[in-house]
Amino acid sequence: MNGKIVVRKHGGPEVLEWVKEDLSAPGPEEALIQQTAIGLNFIDVYHRQGLYPLALPFTPGVEAVGTIVAVGEGVKDVAPGDRVAYFDATSPGSYAEARVVATDRLVELPDSIDDVTAAGTMLKGATVEYLIRRTYQVQAGDWVLFHAASGGVGSIAIQWLSAIGANIIGTVGSQEKAALAEQNGCQHTILYRNEDTASRVKEITAGRGVDVVYDSVGKDTFEASLDSLKPRGTLVSFGNASGPVPDFAPLLLTQKGSLYLTRPRVREYYATPGDFAEGTKALLDAISSGTIKVAVNQTYALREAQQAHRDLEGRKTSGSTVLIPPSQVSSS
Repeated sequence: MNGKIVVRKHGGPEVLEWVKEDLSAPGPEEALIQQTAIGLNFIDVYHRQGLYPLALPFTPGVEAVGTIVAVGEGVKDVAPGDRVAYFDATSPGSYAEARVVATDRLVELPDSIDDVTAAGTMLKGATVEYLIRRTYQVQAGDWVLFHAASGGVGSIAIQWLSAIGANIIGTVGSQEKAALAEQNGCQHTILYRNEDTASRVKEITAGRGVDVVYDSVGKDTFEASLDSLKPRGTLVSFGNASGPVPDFAPLLLTQKGSLYLTRPRVREYYATPGDFAEGTKALLDAISSGTIKVAVNQTYALREAQQAHRDLEGRKTSGSTVLIPPSQVSSS
């Protein structure tokens, strides 16, 4: 029997149920993975709430690490015993002790990257990769505003942006989180609860504004993000932690300086096997070289997924968070 979390109705963290079910064998081009560490991401919250609706019932979670125990027909690139990681926002289901995964979503891990680090990095790191390398290609000297700079995505992004040579401004919720962001290479931090973000950005940049804003917060930060940009600057809106951005007239972008706005998601940037291979290689190279040092600051037993979601939504977490299956909890 395979233990996993199931969502039977949309709602708060209380809808996350622990159940035991039979596990199917892998089909063609699939692998059965015994999982050792599972990443927690805000998209899991959106799926649970129904903001990004999935057919009910479903198992949440889009990334994990484990060891292959069996493969289906036609599998050539991986084999039982291989240690692999995956992420796939189109096929949730990682909140489980074991699961079947399509092999074109798997990447073999080098010995230099441990299971917990990889589980706390793959989706967040891939998100950072496409945001700063492909959605808006950040260059040395660019001014960047990154909201939630001490969070899981933010912590990775700040390090990578620092290595590129960008001028980085990060918004954070406390002095403790400001210190974390600064340790990662953020030159300027804004305490968004106490300071006006757009005014501080204009002060820091001597009235210029930033080249690009990366905003995963949504409703609460949208206006400040637009007002922080230079003329013809780019707002990359990639999340809704505070709720969806309200409807607005496109003329607003003209009035605020002929601005660009994009709403990307990982699905399109990692759509093909080639995209997936290229993006994950860039990410694993960045980790292996030390460009990115991943901070997994919280771990929870998989059965404690409800509390993990409460803490994530309550902004009580920093860095990355990982869920540990029962077999790994009992053996640790």
